[in-house]
Amino acid sequence: MFRIIPYRGFEIHVTLAASSEDLYDVSFQIFGGSNLSVLGAAGRRIPLHNGPFTSPWSYLIAECAGQAAIDLLIGPPDNDA
Repeated sequence: MFRIIPYRGFEIHVTLAASSEDLYDVSFQIFGGSNLSVLGAAGRRIPLHNGPFTSPWSYLIAECAGQAAIDLLIGPPDNDA
């Protein structure tokens, strides 16, 4: 299963691979944004550990990890507005 989650001008591509009945191994990859050169060779698919997870948890955990990675690359969002 596959899902694309937009976040701050980037796309978080989440991929689920079945590991057993109703459980999935999850990985994500970040694409896009104006700071694409920052990703460079490090823009590979990142597997998430401590799984497998159920489908809803897989997407939630990958989205949180992807957002944290983007925030680390370009700084936290400005929520003071």
